[in-house]
Amino acid sequence: VNNNGVVSFGTRVKKYTPDPLPLADGRAFVTPYWADVDNVLGGDVFYRETTDPALLARVTKNINEYFPDVPFAAAWAFVATWDHVAYYGSTTDKGNTFQAILTTGTDRSFVILNYWDIQWTTGAASDGDPETGLGGTPAHAGFNSGDETNFYNIPGSRTDAIINITKTSNVNVPGRWVFQVDDFKVTGVPTEVPKVANSNACWL
Repeated sequence: VNNNGVVSFGTRVKKYTPDPLPLADGRAFVTPYWADVDNVLGGDVFYRETTDPALLARVTKNINEYFPDVPFAAAWAFVATWDHVAYYGSTTDKGNTFQAILTTGTDRSFVILNYWDIQWTTGAASDGDPETGLGGTPAHAGFNSGDETNFYNIPGSRTDAIINITKTSNVNVPGRWVFQVDDFKVTGVPTEVPKVANSNACWL
């Protein structure tokens, strides 16, 4: 779990200014909000593995709703949460709260990205404005398998529009994006802001 809003596999991602996907260097990672996070200035980063039956039941229910034709029962989950994290060079109290959930039922795996509150897009080291947290090279959100074929850039990534990610979704739940990653699929990519909220959406 990298403090810059990336969950990577096998190697750290030290870079804080995001690149567009796919990357050519073979790195696999999930980018809930790849940006110039500075949790020394504010906020916390938490992560944990869980096999808690109640939490896995919530994850299972959500995946079954979003992918009704894919049999799935969560056996394990990994949860990383960035809670009200600041941006590098910040002169404000702005903070972003977002989360990545990785889950598997052994034969099928999914990634859930949750966005609760997004107040800034860019840190000063990525040419953002220290007073607004905007401008420069904005944050990137998506998924990169490392094979240059299976990847996804969430609409608005590396543009000013990423500030509105809490209003977008591919599963009709504003602020939530879900990917099946064992057999990579992007479903229901929206053409407009979703209008239906789901009260059963889970934050862990």
